[in-house]
Formats: sequence, structure tokens, C-alpha cells
Amino acid sequence: MEENLKYKIAISLIPNIGDILAKRLIAYCGSAEMVFKERKTALEKIPGIGSINAKSVINQTIFDRAEEEVIFIQKNNIIPIFYLDASYPKRLAHCYDSPVMLYFKGHANLNAPKMISIVGTRDATEYGKKVCEKLISDLSPHQVTIVSGLAYGIDICAHKFALENNLPTVCTLAHGLDKIYPAIHTATATKMLGNGGWLTDFTSKTKPDRENFPRRNRIVAGIADATIVIESKTNGGSLITTELANSYGRDVFAFPGRVDDVCSAGCNAIIKQNKAILIQSAEDVIKALGWEESENKKMPKQQKLFVELNAEEEVLVKVIKEKDAITIDDLCLVCQLPMSKVSAMLLTLEFSGVVKSLPGKMYRLN
Repeated sequence: MEENLKYKIAISLIPNIGDILAKRLIAYCGSAEMVFKERKTALEKIPGIGSINAKSVINQTIFDRAEEEVIFIQKNNIIPIFYLDASYPKRLAHCYDSPVMLYFKGHANLNAPKMISIVGTRDATEYGKKVCEKLISDLSPHQVTIVSGLAYGIDICAHKFALENNLPTVCTLAHGLDKIYPAIHTATATKMLGNGGWLTDFTSKTKPDRENFPRRNRIVAGIADATIVIESKTNGGSLITTELANSYGRDVFAFPGRVDDVCSAGCNAIIKQNKAILIQSAEDVIKALGWEESENKKMPKQQKLFVELNAEEEVLVKVIKEKDAITIDDLCLVCQLPMSKVSAMLLTLEFSGVVKSLPGKMYRLN
């Protein structure tokens, strides 16, 4: 295990320094290790830090906790993933508040070509369970990786049906990897380690406190191509995931329900508010995401580069070619396009083999 892992973990443990500020510190100082070796006066000048946060940074006591976590990682076959690592989920990296550190246990490709998050009510009805089962069964020929939160109801149904259909399935957790919550789902979670796994941005010994779940939801929303909502009440946690997915520029799909059904009221509402696309089957999702079209074409990279690009993608590729390598922020500025759109376009171009992502959110032609 690399020597500076403790510094990467430590920066995620600094009080009052979230993921956005942590990345800013690293950008200014050059690396996680250099953040802790920087002078307090220099740290104070970094935008958003100030004297109070600078004092927290130079507090060396967090290294004891970081070193303890390194030992836990080594003993339990945990894979630590830093946000600048090549293995970091590329879709998630495009989200402004993506975690600095992720911890993964299992066997799954977190950059799989097709990933779908499925969320819904904890009080799933028979209708919701049947919809979930049929959806995943019909998605299985496309080898989709299924992401959910291991909660009661639709979440656990999604994981179980994924396993039944031999699809990789990843659960995102609101606590550390030293436990499974709820404990009743431990058997299913254990099966997932063989074809999927457990993912979190929380260190071990973190309890599944209420406030951790909305934070967990940003991973659910950000790591997938799209989020599908199957049954949700008007105040359901699934709607938080929906808002996050929308803010990241990701597609959100929802199955409608009866107008008098409490468990479908949330789905009906987000469809009515144009926050989600109404779907009735897996075929609707496949068509909306263009999977069927891309599978039928099966063209080589050079053909994709010169034949399949739309007008906006051509502009993006031209700018990247001129600059040799460029950050996503500069791309947005030069092309005069919103971050969400550029992120989605880059992801498509990357999967097509046209562009390649580099550390520091830099991109170049492949």
C-alpha cells in the first residue's frame, strides 16, 4: 500500500473541511501530503480556508485516526480510491461535490460501460416489487451494473433481483465498511461481494446516523448513467437522490402509479414537475440512453471520431485537440456550455474511445 495513503485519508477527516474545500487545498498545495506540510499563513490565504480552518489542517491528531484506518483497510481487503486515481469512478468525478476518498470492497468495475441506480420507497408494495423484478430481468441482456442503497423495500429488491439475473450490483452505504446496516440484509450483501460490492466514503466506526444518508445519496446519483425511481412517497429519501441526479445533469426515470396510491405519489409528482421521465419498461430506458443504437453500430474508434459526433461534440473535440490537454472548467469556458452538459458529453466521448481523462480533471484526445 502506498506510503502517502494516510495523508489522503487524513485530508478527508479534517473538521469543517468538506470534499470541495479538500480538493481546493490539494490543488493549491500540489498533493494531500503537501497540504499538511504547508505553513499556516499560506493556508489562510487559500480561498475559503481562513485562520480557523487552517488551524484544523495543521492539527496533527487526525493522523492517528488515519493510520488506524490504513490498518483496517489492509486487514479487510478494502480498496481505497482517491479522487485523482485512475480507478476513481469517472461519472462520479464529474460531480462538483464528489468524495475525496472512497472505500470499496468486492469485485466490480466502478467504471462499467452501463450503470443504473435504482431507488424507491422502503415500504414497497407488490406492484413495486414486480416492476423492479421485470425491469432488472429485461435489463440483464445489456449487462448493466445495478447500484442501490441496501435499504428496506425497493433497494434490497434491486440487489436481490440483480444477483438472480447474474448482474453486478453495488450497494452504497451511509457508514463504514466494518458493518452492514440494516443487519438483516447481511446475507445479500455478502453474496454481492462475489459480483458487485460495497462502496462508501465513510471510514470504519462511522455509525449509520440519519444525516449520513443524504450524503450517501450523492454517490448513488453520481456514479450511474441514470437513476430510476420505483415507488416513492412525497417525502421519500428517493426524491433527494432525484434532485441530486438532476443537479449533476443525469437522466432520471420514474414508474408512475395510481393517483390515489401514497407509495407512488412521489413518482407521479416528479414526472408532473418534469424532474423525471415517465417510463413503463426497461425498453424505455434502453432507448432513452441510446444503448440499443450504440450496440447495433459497433463501429471502430476512428469511425466514431469522424462520423458519429454531433455539432457540439465536434466543437469540444476541436478545442481539446488545439489545447492538447485541457481541464473541464476551461472547456466549459471556451465552449460556452454548462458544466452538466460538458460532463455528459465528455463521458460519452470517453466511452467511445475519443478522449481520455487525466488526473486533475484534465482531458486529451485518445
